[in-house]
Amino acid sequence: MKRIIAQKVEMTQIFSETGEVFPVTLVRESQGKTLPDDLQGLALQEGDMVTVSGTSKGKGFQGVVKRHGFTGGPRSHGQKHSEREPGSIGGGGRAGGRVIKGMRMAGRMGGKQVTIKNLKIIKVLPETREIFIGGAIPGRRGSVVEIKVK
Repeated sequence: MKRIIAQKVEMTQIFSETGEVFPVTLVRESQGKTLPDDLQGLALQEGDMVTVSGTSKGKGFQGVVKRHGFTGGPRSHGQKHSEREPGSIGGGGRAGGRVIKGMRMAGRMGGKQVTIKNLKIIKVLPETREIFIGGAIPGRRGSVVEIKVK
């Protein structure tokens, strides 16, 4: 399996000849890693399926509602400051008064290695070292991603 190191440029959209619109992510192959002629030598053509790995956007410290999708407490009926709190986290009985392992709580979100499989290459521009990949890939603009060609 061949790999390309590229830099995420932006998300945009491309229109086909029939008028269909495709959301794509534009990535630029890193200079000096692969020659423009080598882009053709990787089986890197329109319609190829690739796997893209990158680091997701960091969101900082987030609560359980945003991080895990908890619904929080009711907005009325005596609730004063517990609208976005997690609720009960266990306690006595089964866990012996301890919080059980794996309990979903607030904490740092994002900034992890993410791999997206089976993305389609929509367009390749070897002269500018640009690749248009269908859909979204992990990371912010300017982040480094790894493209694995099947």
